[in-house]
Amino acid sequence: MTAAQEAILEQIIEAFQNGKRLSDLPDVSGTNPFNLICEVLEDGESKKAALATLLPYMEEECSYGIEFDTAVSSPACTRIGNLSLHKSLPIHSRMKGCLLNDDGEVVEYLNPSNWTGQTRDGSRGQVMVELPMHYRKFETDGTKRRVRISEYPLPGYHLVGKRYVSAYQATIQRSTTTLCSVVNMDADYRGGGNNTAYDGTYRTLLGRPATTTSRTNFRNYARKRKANSTEWNCMTYDIHKELYWLFVIEYATLNSQATFNAQKDSNGYAQGGLGAGVTTLTSAEWNTLNGYNPFAPCGHTDSLGNGSGEVPYEVPNADGAILKTVMVPRYRGVENPFGHIWQWTDGINIRISPTEANGGDELSKVFICADPAKFSDSGYNGYAHVGNEARAEGYVKEVIFGEGGEIMPSVVGGGSSTYFCDYHYTNIPTTEALRGVLLGGTASNGANAGFASAATNHAPSHTTAHVGSRLCFIPA
Repeated sequence: MTAAQEAILEQIIEAFQNGKRLSDLPDVSGTNPFNLICEVLEDGESKKAALATLLPYMEEECSYGIEFDTAVSSPACTRIGNLSLHKSLPIHSRMKGCLLNDDGEVVEYLNPSNWTGQTRDGSRGQVMVELPMHYRKFETDGTKRRVRISEYPLPGYHLVGKRYVSAYQATIQRSTTTLCSVVNMDADYRGGGNNTAYDGTYRTLLGRPATTTSRTNFRNYARKRKANSTEWNCMTYDIHKELYWLFVIEYATLNSQATFNAQKDSNGYAQGGLGAGVTTLTSAEWNTLNGYNPFAPCGHTDSLGNGSGEVPYEVPNADGAILKTVMVPRYRGVENPFGHIWQWTDGINIRISPTEANGGDELSKVFICADPAKFSDSGYNGYAHVGNEARAEGYVKEVIFGEGGEIMPSVVGGGSSTYFCDYHYTNIPTTEALRGVLLGGTASNGANAGFASAATNHAPSHTTAHVGSRLCFIPA
């Protein structure tokens, strides 16, 4: 660093100490303050003193996030970092709907305010939401947990690469058994368990998400989009986790089912949650309706464009009357991020050991993998053990968290309006078992459903009418 740059650096430090922000500092002699600070941060041993001085200012200026306390039952979080970023939400604001071709190229970005006037039937590409590249850090400080995100590569932050998640719970093109994210009422895209007898009735599965498919097949059907590639996948745990923390940071609550409120609060921050979601049918109502198959059509909330909110859907009955009106939620273009049907997630396996009486170690170990080429339904090679899942069912009180911000439940004992506000389902086998992870809950789970609701009752081969997935593209 030159003498002139060091002089400028001293001016920047003095300005910070006097309460000014980076955005208040003009370019000095053609030197951008942020670029100069980055140079200092990369300059190694010789700049340790400057580094120690600058880091707190850098993080407070260039990141935003939340803090919560595991010893406090309220799901409300405290906003931290640059509070002006909680208003502009620069990372969240770069989430946008698009049509993605099978090579992973954006064909077209969709109208940010309303997608309904654009082609979404699959003929021009899959309807996806682009998740922007950013940087993220998770911190544990006693009972406090912090999540911070930034547009800049701050020290201690990890890169979250750009990737894509389906706007809708995925369906299957039946003629090719290829996983899709489309709004298409053609019989070739029939959802649920592909029951043709329901066509033309109030029970129709046309235009609905696909279910009755194993995680193994969801993965295989996604990868048919691009030969000899592992870029297309069914829903991954990692992407669900990313969406969850983006939601929590934006709304400053762990309760995804808090009442939706379209208005900002007096500070200009988002408030409330995403509402109950498609979770309010009784089990008997849903079974009578269509045997626990999905019923809300894909794209029902597309009038909201890249926004968040909820749109009512009138569930029909056999006599033509309305069985019930449900609210279909949307989070920044992602429809039904929880509820309606469980979502199979890839890149996570749970090793559930039996009790000591049955020869086990009484642990449910959580293994995750970020490399789609190593996704497996039969083992843990290429996976990392990140912590242990709770062994009992109940409302989630704590999650594993750790350095990766893992959202798998580690302690139960909360409630529907306390801590994480969502339910954890599991069971303990008599012999060791590899289990997959279902996330989000279903149309009959009520308050048990939500962004952090998880179930590890089943092997990846499990299929049923109320379990589906999403479509993802993760660039190589």
